[in-house]
Amino acid sequence: MSIYKMGERKKIALVAHDNRKSALIEWVYENKELLGKHILCGTGTTAKLISEKTGLSVHGFESGPMGGDQQIGAAIVNGEIDLMIFFWDPLTSQPHDPDVKALLRIGVLYDVAIAMNKSAADFLLSSDRFNEEYEKNIV
Repeated sequence: MSIYKMGERKKIALVAHDNRKSALIEWVYENKELLGKHILCGTGTTAKLISEKTGLSVHGFESGPMGGDQQIGAAIVNGEIDLMIFFWDPLTSQPHDPDVKALLRIGVLYDVAIAMNKSAADFLLSSDRFNEEYEKNIV
């Protein structure tokens, strides 16, 4: 097991399935002042839409089905992601479900804080530790 230290400025991945993109965009817009102080990235379409609707800078990977989930997983392994906000659609089967499962697996292995809905994302952002340095254990 190794220890990784997150800085005060977090590296946050923003991911959403098609039916949840509008909810994620709305959530980011509501929290754009706080999120704007951090480094944001996301899968292709989601990152583009968030940038357009909020004015925030969001680095875009490929879209999820085209390998974006795997790119974010690789970024987690490389220590480039501290937190992930992933609004996934539990009611619709995704053609890239194995990639989604792999992304979540890597997130858990590397002790990435993951929020999968608005309530969890709100709690994550309101944590006293959100704007502090934090040490996490990597399995």
